[in-house]
Amino acid sequence: QVQLIESGGGLVQAGGSLRLSCAASGRTFSSFVMGWFRQTPGKEREFVTAIKWTSGTTYYADSVKGRFTISKDNGENTVYLQMNSLKPEDTAVYYCAADHSIVVSFNMANYDYWGQGTQVTVSS
Repeated sequence: QVQLIESGGGLVQAGGSLRLSCAASGRTFSSFVMGWFRQTPGKEREFVTAIKWTSGTTYYADSVKGRFTISKDNGENTVYLQMNSLKPEDTAVYYCAADHSIVVSFNMANYDYWGQGTQVTVSS
């Protein structure tokens, strides 16, 4: 049974930084794409970033490019999201997701597994 457990959310002032972690377990993730999505009340869950587990190739939404960095630790089966220069509009629940595919998708419907989410709040 695949489990994704996020941690690291919290309250931060605008301009600050947070690092989210996603601990993955239950299988080998070498043929997976790992992604981060975020959601605010009344809005659809939106793509933030993704990484191909095997190659390490990364993808970012334009809104976070240059500020957020996704990375992984193969030994720990953990994916990280380093968020710098945070803005109030980054406030959301952030979800870790896993897609059993070698092709990166920006569509949440293609992801097979999800974490429970972690709240990130950026104050102005």
